[in-house]
Amino acid sequence: MHIKKWEVAPLDRERAAQLAERCSIPFFLAMLLEIRGFSSEAAVADLLSGGELGDPFSMKDMDKAVERIQRALEDFEKIAVYGDYDADGVTATSILYTYLEAVGADVLYYIPQREGEGYGMNLGAVESLYHQGVSLIITVDNGIASVQEVERARELGMDVVITDHHRPQAQIPSAYAVVDAYQPEDQSAFKDLCGAGVALKLVMALEGEGAPEILEEYADLAALGTVADVVPVLGENRAIVKAGLRVLTRGGRAGVDALLEQSGMAGKELSATSLAFTVIPRLNATGRMGAPERAVRLLTCEGEEEAQALSAEICEDNDLRKSVESKIAQEAFAKIEGDPSLRYSRVLVVSGESWHHGVIGIVASRVMERYGKPCMVISLDGEMAKGSGRSVEGFSLFEAVCHCGELLERYGGHPMAAGITLRAENVPLFREKINRYAQAVCPEMPAQVLRLDCRLNPAALSAEMPQSLRPLEPFGSGNPQPLFGLYGMELREIVPVGGGNHLRLVCAKKGAALSCMRFGVKPEEFPYSPGEKLDLAVTLDLREFRGQLQLTVSVRDVKLSGLDREACLHSFRLYEKARRREALSGQEAAELLPTREDFAAVYRRLKSLRGAPFGWESLLGGLPSLSLGKLLLCLDIMEERRLVALLGGEERKVAEILPTQGKVDIFASPLYQQVQDLVGEDA
Repeated sequence: MHIKKWEVAPLDRERAAQLAERCSIPFFLAMLLEIRGFSSEAAVADLLSGGELGDPFSMKDMDKAVERIQRALEDFEKIAVYGDYDADGVTATSILYTYLEAVGADVLYYIPQREGEGYGMNLGAVESLYHQGVSLIITVDNGIASVQEVERARELGMDVVITDHHRPQAQIPSAYAVVDAYQPEDQSAFKDLCGAGVALKLVMALEGEGAPEILEEYADLAALGTVADVVPVLGENRAIVKAGLRVLTRGGRAGVDALLEQSGMAGKELSATSLAFTVIPRLNATGRMGAPERAVRLLTCEGEEEAQALSAEICEDNDLRKSVESKIAQEAFAKIEGDPSLRYSRVLVVSGESWHHGVIGIVASRVMERYGKPCMVISLDGEMAKGSGRSVEGFSLFEAVCHCGELLERYGGHPMAAGITLRAENVPLFREKINRYAQAVCPEMPAQVLRLDCRLNPAALSAEMPQSLRPLEPFGSGNPQPLFGLYGMELREIVPVGGGNHLRLVCAKKGAALSCMRFGVKPEEFPYSPGEKLDLAVTLDLREFRGQLQLTVSVRDVKLSGLDREACLHSFRLYEKARRREALSGQEAAELLPTREDFAAVYRRLKSLRGAPFGWESLLGGLPSLSLGKLLLCLDIMEERRLVALLGGEERKVAEILPTQGKVDIFASPLYQQVQDLVGEDA
């Protein structure tokens, strides 16, 4: 069960009206800008103008990097561009490699394998490049942590120029030049470039007077890397993505054109969002499935025939990635559902034999999204294991992993995601230790938060609304597509579309009818019924239909109107605490343990449904005297005592009333007794 907490941003309408007047923009646009903190004319002008790229030489060591690379060009030294296997890494590699090749360099590229080599520079690769005659290594999207590898390169007589965008550690490598905006003494105003953005700035610096033409030449690749790496689409990144979308629409790079065509985007209006769901997963798939250099070959090739063949292979990689990911996710879900001690833990740590390392991070995201809790998905391979984790705001997974450092061979990450390597025999100890840590620092795990920009009146919706917000595009991290709340909508009709893979929801409020799309949800997965009042979190889009622009309302999340989500979350966490067999206070036990009247009310309610499907919110809404935790405990005990059988999926169930012989003593339930026994001395 996943309970998201909805938060609506505060809005000062008077200030928004003043901003609209001062900046001569529509009120609806001014309202969104004011909500998001763009309250000065300068900030609004900067956002709406799309930003511009700053002087590349304001980055520390950029002058030294340019001097060393130009010397290598003049002396015809062999240069290696050392990249990374993700979409940011391969686009950064392609930018720098293509440019150096175009200016006559003796250049090659090196992309490490995710399996065997892992992220960043490694000693084996340094030795290999030395034996190939390389005298200058230029890193892109990595290198800031490669202290040992840079030292080895120096011992072998090779110089290293580092270009990276990750945070430096205590010791910065002793490279010839280190270009990274996050290092001390860097004077650049904008720090949030991705690896491809830094590579673009390096090429601009190398080109000198021709820098504006460089943006036009490489904006498509830099935009793909920027969107892929989920850096804020603000400031210089906004300039890169806007220019990139324009170049991508125009076309001309054989490999990118082929990939757009084979991902169904040729001829369509491109956005950062559409790229994130089509082209970018395909570029990432090559690294995940073991052939990352194939993506660079695609992005740097010039022949249409070669581009089509490589693009087809990459799309096959992506299909395989999706298949492998789906299989592992289903195995992970089954393990969690089948093991109560795992399912109810604060941090979900699930492991399986030989799960593909390239997709366990995506599976971790799916596990976190499904259960709304931090998780670590671990692949067991003989004596060793490798894991990837995701978290929720308010719980630093990286700090939790650091606390377990003595059990780990390697680890790294940040508050929302982490990776680990450990001995397989230590996985149970890791699961136990990280959950003990979570219990100490976060007794009640926070919920995932869904942030809405504002509430809207459904009667006021029009095609002009998304039209007036177009200056906010491109959307992305730091500037997400606006999300609105439509509250108290009566669900009139549920219509399956797209072969039953999507839903059209017909809703109404005060006589205003509205048709909304719920993409990616099948009828059997939708836990609400006609007649119920719902709150909808929606985006507004313009779609062309028969030559006319029409408003499309897309539903991103749904909840039952009037239900206190915070109270539900607290009650659910209390229920999980009881299922973990942790001590309860007398007050907590009173909140959880059902009375005879509670059991009777739930039984009558299930019986009245007569086999009709229901969701937990709808069931709870019909039992106003019960908390969510008490309702769930009721259902568990009734199933245990063979009064009912609950069938169906996670979100939508059917209750089968089972035949009984004589009276069933509900309070003889082992589970009821177990919860009673958890009550501490303060009861």
